Amino acid sequence: MRIGILGPGKIAEKMAYTLERMEDAQCFAVASRDLGRAKAFASKFGIPKAYGSYEALAADPEVELIYIATPHSHHYACMKLCLEHGKPVLCEKAFTANAKQAREILELSRQKGIFVAEAIWTRYLPSRRLIDDAIAAGKIGEVYLVTANLGYDIQNVKRLTDPALAGGALLDVGIYPLSFIAMVLGTDVAEITSSCVKTDAGVDAVNTILLKYRNGVLAAAHSGMLGATEQAGIVYGTKGYLMAKNINNVDRVDIYDNERHLVETIEIPEQITGFEDEVRASMQAIRAGKIECEQMPHAEILRMMEVMDTLRAQWGIRYPFE
Repeated sequence: MRIGILGPGKIAEKMAYTLERMEDAQCFAVASRDLGRAKAFASKFGIPKAYGSYEALAADPEVELIYIATPHSHHYACMKLCLEHGKPVLCEKAFTANAKQAREILELSRQKGIFVAEAIWTRYLPSRRLIDDAIAAGKIGEVYLVTANLGYDIQNVKRLTDPALAGGALLDVGIYPLSFIAMVLGTDVAEITSSCVKTDAGVDAVNTILLKYRNGVLAAAHSGMLGATEQAGIVYGTKGYLMAKNINNVDRVDIYDNERHLVETIEIPEQITGFEDEVRASMQAIRAGKIECEQMPHAEILRMMEVMDTLRAQWGIRYPFE
């Protein structure tokens, strides 16, 4: 499948690297608002076409899927542009800046019958199934608590510090702990409480979130951009606990008993980067005539955006364009 990249930034480089090594997909075109930047990106990754506008990419009849890698604040407009040109979309997380934007894009996808997916790669990785299988097999007993965290020293990255770009830790890294919890525990959340520390610009620098599920299970998520964390997701059960290492691309799963003895290690299959799984899921859905991926359906995209809206409301954070 011929894939176009909209927004040649750092994350787009990882996608281009991945596509370069896939046999069933091709990075066919790239677009930037700066033609020179697009040409440099195309030259680096051997991409046939480079465009100096997003509109030109969306209008290319040979492009079969567009991967969007612009800042969060631009996702809505870019997806709308692509859909209006009849192009299927795989958009980087967070899907949009808020649930209102997500609702509009998903409705447009439904009206036009055009595929749209969120590129939150953890939802598509093989590690998700391996973790689900281990828990379903009763290896840690009955689950009663889940914790997850992700943090980096990224406090000087402009797109994360600028409210106008929908900055803050939550939309960029906080979505990973929240997604890990959702993948393990599901959607039946009864109560959410949280707190954050803001930057001088008014976006969240570090946050802690507590979710209470209707079945009595608790979950705690932490994310931040002030420094590194151990980046683990831990599922606690009555017979022991499961630890997923490197939460935003799990590379190892360890299972411990109640005496904290390591009883099993689950190895994760080799990958190019991990991005190939979301690409293949998207291609499979498009070829089957679907408008969403089963790994991250539209209802879950919207629910996660609503959760993050709730959190920002608790913190008193609104973006200038809202």
